[in-house]
Amino acid sequence: MNFRRASNLSLLAVSATGLIGGLAAWLSGQPKWADAIWAIGAAPALLAVAGGIIRTALRREAGLDLIALLSIGGAIALGEYLTGAVIGLMLASGRSLEDFAEERARREMSALLGRAPRVANRYEGTEIAQAPLDQIRPGDRLLVRSGEAGPTDGLISSEAATLDESALTGEPLPVRRTSGEFVRSGAVNAATPFDMVATTAAADSTFAGIIRLVEAAHRSKAPSVRLADRYALLFAP
Repeated sequence: MNFRRASNLSLLAVSATGLIGGLAAWLSGQPKWADAIWAIGAAPALLAVAGGIIRTALRREAGLDLIALLSIGGAIALGEYLTGAVIGLMLASGRSLEDFAEERARREMSALLGRAPRVANRYEGTEIAQAPLDQIRPGDRLLVRSGEAGPTDGLISSEAATLDESALTGEPLPVRRTSGEFVRSGAVNAATPFDMVATTAAADSTFAGIIRLVEAAHRSKAPSVRLADRYALLFAP
């Protein structure tokens, strides 16, 4: 567990404990204690937001943390401690959910990269030799063994092939392709070995394109997040 995820989980625990503890004090007839506990529960979220604003300011950016800072700080300044505690819990929950989504995306990215073939079994005369993917050219005749993923796009030259295309299409059941049919890179051979003729270089194949798109999406923000960050200052007043 990295430091950011651990700190966000700690923030969530403190915010939830503060909100629940304040409610317990309020129900027991101790409103002053309730306000104090709610304020203490909201304070870590306020500090976390302030730290985030400083970091974004150093990058000359403005984000939604500014609105959260005004919301929590304003609630506490106006004596609405319960409101501040609720907003703090919402913020902490959102950060923890974001961490969970990022971790899941990272695992799926690792699994996707793990499926990518590193070499191809290429016919060289009557022999079969393993060749690096960057040496595969259109027209090369390749052998795809059982359990291997197609190294590039091509046409089946064997009588038939049974393929697991779940990583490409989401279809959970294997599909049968016959001689002359197109096969995409990344499809896993689910039966006996088959031959294929490459129609593209590996770098231009379907699976390589999917990996590039996933990597680009992982590095960039969603359009809605970029739009919200850009106009956060306009909504702040």
